[in-house]
Amino acid sequence: MTHRFARLRRFRFNLPQRIAAGLLLLFLAQGLWLTSRQTLSDRDYEYARCGREMWEQPSPLAGYFTSCGNIHDGILAYRLAGLPLTLNLAAERALDHFRKPEDRVVQANGELSTWELRHQLTHVLLLLRLPFLAAGCLLGGGLWWVTRRLYGNLGGYTALALYCFSPAILKACVAPNPEILAALGVYGGVYTAIGVAHAMQGPRRKWRPRLVLLTVVLGIAASSHIAALPIAALLGLAFMLWIAEGRRSQTLPVVVLVSAGALALVFVCYGISLDASTYLFRSAAGFMFFSFDPVRRFFTTLGNSGITVAAAAAALLYLGLRRSRYFGNTTPLLCVLVLFPLVMTGVPGTPWLWGLPFLLTFIGGVFADAYEGPRPRLAMTAAGAIVLLQVVFCILSLPGLL
Repeated sequence: MTHRFARLRRFRFNLPQRIAAGLLLLFLAQGLWLTSRQTLSDRDYEYARCGREMWEQPSPLAGYFTSCGNIHDGILAYRLAGLPLTLNLAAERALDHFRKPEDRVVQANGELSTWELRHQLTHVLLLLRLPFLAAGCLLGGGLWWVTRRLYGNLGGYTALALYCFSPAILKACVAPNPEILAALGVYGGVYTAIGVAHAMQGPRRKWRPRLVLLTVVLGIAASSHIAALPIAALLGLAFMLWIAEGRRSQTLPVVVLVSAGALALVFVCYGISLDASTYLFRSAAGFMFFSFDPVRRFFTTLGNSGITVAAAAAALLYLGLRRSRYFGNTTPLLCVLVLFPLVMTGVPGTPWLWGLPFLLTFIGGVFADAYEGPRPRLAMTAAGAIVLLQVVFCILSLPGLL
C-alpha cells in the first residue's frame, strides 16, 4: 500500500470522535432549527444579490464592484452567501432541458434579473446560511482537535460542549455575516502558526504543508475582516518566537511570506480587480480601538451564564494552581485578553466573538488539569453542572422550542 493510503488508514472514528461528531450534530440541529424560524431580511437580499453578482455577472453600475458598491470588508462572506444560490440556478438551468417550455426557470423571452428568480429557487433562506453553518461546524471541529490534542478527551469534550451550546456562536452561524469566518481564520491562524513553529524544529520538507495551510487560513481571516489579518499574524508571530528555539530569526520572514500570500487570496476574492481590492485599503475597515463594553455585555448576558461561571472558575484555578500556568493554557488566555476588549470603529465587527473559541480553549485546558487533580470526581461533577447550566440556558434561548 502506498504511503498516501497508509496515512488515510491511520484515521480512526472511535468513541471520542463519535462523541465530538454527536455534539457537532446537535450544534447543526440548533442552527437548522433557528433557520426554520427565520424569514428573509433586507440584509439577506443584499448578500444574495451582491454575492451572486460576484459569481455570475459584473455590476450594472459603472465604476463599482457590485451593486452594493465597492465592498470594503467581508468580501468572503458575500461570495459564500451567493455561491449556493448560483449553483442552484446553474442546476435549474441544466434541468430546463428536461422541462416543458412553460415550466422552465429561464424563459425563451430573455434572461431574468439577478434576484428575479427568488420565487422559483427553493430553500433560499437555508441556502444562504449553509456556508456559515458549515464554517461554524468547521470551527467547532478545529476547537475539538486543538483541545483534545493539548488536554485530552475530557478537556476537548468540555470546550466543545460549551461551544456547541453557545448562543453567540449560533447567532453568528444563522445569518450571512463575516464574523464566524473571521473567528475561524483567527483561531486557525494562531494555532497553525504554533504548528509551523513546532515543524521548524524538524526538516524543511515538513514546513511546506503547514505553511500552505497557514496561508489559506490567514487568507480566510483577511478576506473576512482585513483587521483580522494583522491580529492573527502578530499573535502567531509572538507565539512562534516563544517556542521556536534556535529558529527565531526565521519566524518573521515566514509570517511576512504567508501574510503576503493571504493578501493575494484577498485579491483573488475581488475577482483580481485592482480598483476594487485597493479600495479595501483606502477605507476605514482596519480601524480599531479598545473598550470594556463588549466584555461586560458578554459576561452579563443570561444566555452565557454557563460560560461565565466556567470562565470565572478557570481564572481562579489558573491563578491558584501552578500546574495550570503553562504554555498550553497561557496561549489562549493571552488571545482572550487581546481580542475581547477590541472594538471595530471603521466597519461593523465583533472581535470578542473571534476571541470566544480561545476562551473555551482556556476553560477546557484548566478544567482538564482539575480533572487530573487530587479530587477528580468533584471537578468532573462541577464541570458537568456548569456545562448543563449552559445547555439549559442555550435551549431556553431557542425561539419556539419551549
